[in-house]
Amino acid sequence: MARCVVSDASPLIGLAIVDGLGWLPALFGTVWIPASVQREVLPGVNARGEREVAAALKAKGLRVWRKAPSAAAVDFGDLDEGEADCIRIALSEGAAQVLLLMDERAGRAIAQELGVQMAGTAAVIGLAKKRGLITSARASFERLHGSDFRISAAVIQAVLRGVGEL
Repeated sequence: MARCVVSDASPLIGLAIVDGLGWLPALFGTVWIPASVQREVLPGVNARGEREVAAALKAKGLRVWRKAPSAAAVDFGDLDEGEADCIRIALSEGAAQVLLLMDERAGRAIAQELGVQMAGTAAVIGLAKKRGLITSARASFERLHGSDFRISAAVIQAVLRGVGEL
């Protein structure tokens, strides 16, 4: 198991939509976010998930990473600052020791190339179902589907199959 879990913005927003931020401490203990992700999910304009993320930070299930990650000589291409900072933290802590929660394909591709373990919003929902934190992963995916949050149908089917709901 990873000794450190770091999240990008997208899983936080997706989990906020399905009231799943409270699952994170039960699943992983403390989940860390870079300051850049904090700025992205707490822009101060009542953005989707903002209130829920602020509450999770206040409850200390989410914590802001304050250490400066070591500068990685990696081409982060078009990744946004939060995605790049998440990968930098993973590299500075030892890629094999970190679980990175990230949904974006480009960021996942770079992280995978660098040996970072990853999970996305869909995998967290599946894990919550397996650990008995929710009764239905399908219901969570339906709530996401009702918003503008996107997860591929193939990924959803794979998770539902893995938790016995398909």
